[in-house]
Amino acid sequence: MKSHIKTAEIILSALPYIQKFRGQVFVIKYGGAAQTDEGLKSDFARDIVLLQLVGIKVVIVHGGGKKINSLLDKLNIESHFEDGLRVTNKDTMEVVEMALSGLINKEITSLLVAHGARAVGISGKDDGLLRASAFNLEKYGFVGKIDVVNEAVINALLKEDIIPVIAPIALGTNATSYNINADLAASAIAAKLRASKAIFLSDIKGVLDKNGELISKLDEAKIAELKSGGTISGGMIPKLEASLECIKAGAKAVHIIDGRVAHSLLLEIFTDEGIGSVIR
Repeated sequence: MKSHIKTAEIILSALPYIQKFRGQVFVIKYGGAAQTDEGLKSDFARDIVLLQLVGIKVVIVHGGGKKINSLLDKLNIESHFEDGLRVTNKDTMEVVEMALSGLINKEITSLLVAHGARAVGISGKDDGLLRASAFNLEKYGFVGKIDVVNEAVINALLKEDIIPVIAPIALGTNATSYNINADLAASAIAAKLRASKAIFLSDIKGVLDKNGELISKLDEAKIAELKSGGTISGGMIPKLEASLECIKAGAKAVHIIDGRVAHSLLLEIFTDEGIGSVIR
């Protein structure tokens, strides 16, 4: 009996959060181990179904670096990175778009539908959702920076209680395709939608201090302090800078959580402690 009471208490503890977030928009960047491990994929899908059932409007933006690497290797197309960005020539761009908009996007959409969600897979090219121009054509090739987010197609899907699953491929002039960093795409979409939360699933616990301990709450001043002291560096800097820009543009909070933890979304959203770092 005690175990049953404990279970009921755990469920009831989520009630204030369900009431608070019902009807609000969450943009979730899905990547890392959560996107490749079979058990974590199933956990993620069930978490999303629950969020949808309690009335949260979910938008998913996904990456897919490992699948892209695998396809490029099979096709004997060389690929390399500069400053953390995949240098994308025309041949590479074809494979990137095929992997992201085709294989990965439809796999995620199918997984959600199989678990009971309503979901539609699209890319940033559909209805001109993401319009972009070259970040630096000579250096990075067809890697784009987002110029415009046209949120009409997202809002149309959300109105019908359908989850948009978005591949970060953008439309340029003359129907050119651009490869967009998934973190940046998620940030831009969250800002445009003025989302209640932008949540980044990655293969790290969150933002860590010099002792390797999780920093659960950050703001602009704290991030500047950590940067100047060298506590954060490398790929975490652009992630945090994108998070700040996202908030300044209209999103209310950004969360960086460990996608390697089962049901990390639920633990972050529906518990007092959370499991990751939140930037406000």
